[in-house]
Amino acid sequence: MKKLLRVICLCFFTAVILTAGAFASENTLKVGLYYGSSALFSANLQNYQGSGYELGWFDEESREFYYVGYLTEEKISMTVDGNIYISGGSYYADPPAAADAEVGGYHVQLDDAFETFEEARYAADQFSGAFPAYINGTYRVRVGDYLTRAEAEIAAATYETYTWYDMYGGVHEFSGAAAAPSATGVTITVTTTDQVLFEFDCSGARSLGIMPDGRGQEAVTWFKGYKWYGGFEYRRSTGGSINVINVVDIDDYVKGVLPYEMAPEWPLEALKAQAVCARTYALWQSKHYASYKFDVCNTTDCQVYYGLNQASPLTDRAAEETAGVVITYDGAYAETYYCSSNGGASESSGNVWITDLPYLVGKEDPYEGTISIPGYRWSVSYTWDQLTRVLQSKGYSIGSVRDAYVSRTTPTGNVAEITFVDDSGDALRVTGETCRTVFYTTLFGETKSVRSMRFFITGGSGGSGVAVNEGGTLPGLDGVYAVTGGGLAQLPGDDVYVVTSGGVSRLEPEQGSASAGGITITGTGLGHNVGMSQYGARAMAELGYTYEDILYFYFTGIELERIR
Repeated sequence: MKKLLRVICLCFFTAVILTAGAFASENTLKVGLYYGSSALFSANLQNYQGSGYELGWFDEESREFYYVGYLTEEKISMTVDGNIYISGGSYYADPPAAADAEVGGYHVQLDDAFETFEEARYAADQFSGAFPAYINGTYRVRVGDYLTRAEAEIAAATYETYTWYDMYGGVHEFSGAAAAPSATGVTITVTTTDQVLFEFDCSGARSLGIMPDGRGQEAVTWFKGYKWYGGFEYRRSTGGSINVINVVDIDDYVKGVLPYEMAPEWPLEALKAQAVCARTYALWQSKHYASYKFDVCNTTDCQVYYGLNQASPLTDRAAEETAGVVITYDGAYAETYYCSSNGGASESSGNVWITDLPYLVGKEDPYEGTISIPGYRWSVSYTWDQLTRVLQSKGYSIGSVRDAYVSRTTPTGNVAEITFVDDSGDALRVTGETCRTVFYTTLFGETKSVRSMRFFITGGSGGSGVAVNEGGTLPGLDGVYAVTGGGLAQLPGDDVYVVTSGGVSRLEPEQGSASAGGITITGTGLGHNVGMSQYGARAMAELGYTYEDILYFYFTGIELERIR
């Protein structure tokens, strides 16, 4: 882990210890907006705050932006290099029924190379329909746009007697040839027009980067109906459509997460706790980098990030007042999971996702119950036939289900294992988060799901158990205590005897019976139960706790540190 600026939280004040500066990549995040199956043929930008755009590329390691050119237009479109057809404001690779404009993918390219963008643009200004290009590290001038190579070659021949002038007064005879579309190139046009402004192609070694010009302010840019801080990267390293990546300061990124992951009107300290979780999660999470070269996506697969549309002064304040603060454990970023609510107890990560992490330890949560939480208590029912179809549709080998029950719980009372039994008596057991997700279905014209890890099942037999008190059942005697004259005594396994009116007899577990119709699952909370409860954070904030208090409660043994 790179060096950090550590924040040591004491009872009544915060002390800041400064160490060496952090690397740029720790302060700058690459966020995938459209990629893979959602990659775009064309992507528009429009200035919201500021005007114009710097063109260049981002260094892969430092995230530093390297300038190669500048555009003064406020609305630009980045499109796959090739023939482009525009109809109704949309861009197409194939001709629509009626096109408002066409941009051919073939051009005439001057043989001359230029050392600067300004030199190339000066030369381009002398030809109708010409524009500068950055091709494999060299500035070029391209003229016209043609739908076929033959048309470009014919056009090249018509320029043979043309004379042009460089910006230093030099006179040049035209010499050029047809240039074909590239599998890694990107064309920039004025949005919804056939005016080409620039082309970029470094054969996949570098990708086009664009930095909106804030003109003395922090730039804000429209893209796909949302406002964004930072710059943009357009990757076509393997051909095909364009992966669009937002390159943004880590704290500006947090401003675009907060209002979508937590209600913007919630208490400031709860928002601060969420800000620290979001910042840390983004820096820890890197599962998309190998495939797509960005750090974190902008959907629930990572965490929701839609820019500034929903940001408020309160959410911005939460990001700013925790600027750079992250959660670490043993010198590394913590995996800062969070869920909407845990239903009364969080859960250890190993009981949900197999891997035990020492700072994700389940504990009873006394705070959620102090506030009203919408949908906190829930219930869902399944017939035996429905359960059979759900399990079989998910690839489980099981016959007609005739029983289902919770067969093991965790020390905090959350579900650890569910057993399904079919009409042949064969048992299927699922554990961990599958106890929740296995029930999700849309097979019956409605969405049915189990909303958290904290629930119980009625209608199933309950498996083998021991009846206690009035109607209660224990799955077994392991871990059960009895009250004796000396206090509590643990019962020694299953060989337990009780005194009855007939004398001393061995306590035998009894087998329950399943309902004829199916089961009902009743529970509390929403989510996987691991890490911070967002509603719990709200409740703690309303009780006067600080964001540090909240994080120290939900994450065991952590430290809060500042990366800059």
